[in-house]
Amino acid sequence: MNNSKIWTKDFIVTSVINFFLMLVMYLLIVTIAPYAVKEYGVSTSVAGLVSGIFIIGTLIARLAVGGLIEKVGSRNILLIGLLVTVLASVFYFGAVNLPLLMANRFFHGVGLGISSTATGTMVAQMLPPSRRGEGIGYFSLSTVLATAIGPFFGIFLSQHYHFNILFMFCLVLSISCAAMFFFVERKPTVLPKKNVQTTTKKFGVHGLLEVRALPIAFVTLLAAIAYSGVLSFISFYAEEINLVSAASFFFLVYAIAVLLSRPYTGRLLDVKGNKFVVYPSLLLFAAGLLLLSGANAGWMLLLAGGVLGLGFGNFQSSAQAIALQGVKPERLGVATSTFFIFLDFGFGFGPYVLGLLVPIIGYQHLYLVLMVIVLFALGFFMLFSRTRQRLIVE
Repeated sequence: MNNSKIWTKDFIVTSVINFFLMLVMYLLIVTIAPYAVKEYGVSTSVAGLVSGIFIIGTLIARLAVGGLIEKVGSRNILLIGLLVTVLASVFYFGAVNLPLLMANRFFHGVGLGISSTATGTMVAQMLPPSRRGEGIGYFSLSTVLATAIGPFFGIFLSQHYHFNILFMFCLVLSISCAAMFFFVERKPTVLPKKNVQTTTKKFGVHGLLEVRALPIAFVTLLAAIAYSGVLSFISFYAEEINLVSAASFFFLVYAIAVLLSRPYTGRLLDVKGNKFVVYPSLLLFAAGLLLLSGANAGWMLLLAGGVLGLGFGNFQSSAQAIALQGVKPERLGVATSTFFIFLDFGFGFGPYVLGLLVPIIGYQHLYLVLMVIVLFALGFFMLFSRTRQRLIVE
């Protein structure tokens, strides 16, 4: 019975580390662009690049680290990522010009990419396979909470204190992550020598990406592009429709919806299967975007936030669990990396592409376009789920 436990000490500590890492990310992602404008007088487009180059660093790190986990172990990789994150948090104080700030944002992205891939892999390794969907659902709450709390505290600190206070807060969180690392037990996560020699011969795409994870990763890419439109433009949209006060609670309602539903959807994924969670999640995601496009009152905007939480919030954690199904233990790191590469790509480059559409079609029609993208994602899932089942069997 002990082998089926989820809430072990290692699981809890790793989840807290991930929460602090994500909290730092979201604290800065909403404040670093205004900081660049204020401190260096750059244009908003350049400020957007300062924010976005973080994602490029994350993507590159994920591509590199997935295979390395097979060779040196997820715990060792986590330590490297945490040390990079601490150094990056320190270097914000020395970023006296724009090139240095951009270089450090890239460096920080590398640190987060390494660390978060390692924490996701460690959790997958420590969870019993029969409860992996449920466990990853709980683990991903650390990211959901950071998504809701991070922007709120980031804006609050930037409005009431000097930016150095914000950077100091991020440094404290990063050091706390590094300190908590030593409370994770030293478990042998490095492959046996024979298997390492086999995996090191794999080059090319197979060495960087897990084929079994690609179908759900592609569906995740489409869903992430759609949700990036919510993350990036909800404040502008709320201002346009005069619902700014309600919008301040939008992500709080989103987080509450996820918190209340995640324990059930994770268990449902393990017991009933993928379709019982993904189908309703993507349909709710599309319905939330439809509500958002037609919102003309505060309650409608908040209702849309709740429906989006039930939709995308539950899809994201379920998709991560699905990406690991049928994957060999030594390939869990690559599969986790594959999932996050597609997720980050959608989050990182989606706002730029969608931003080109806004002047042409406006925010309301943009959310209708995003609804169509989500329905396409659902269609691809229906198509790819059969293909992936064959890959698992092989």
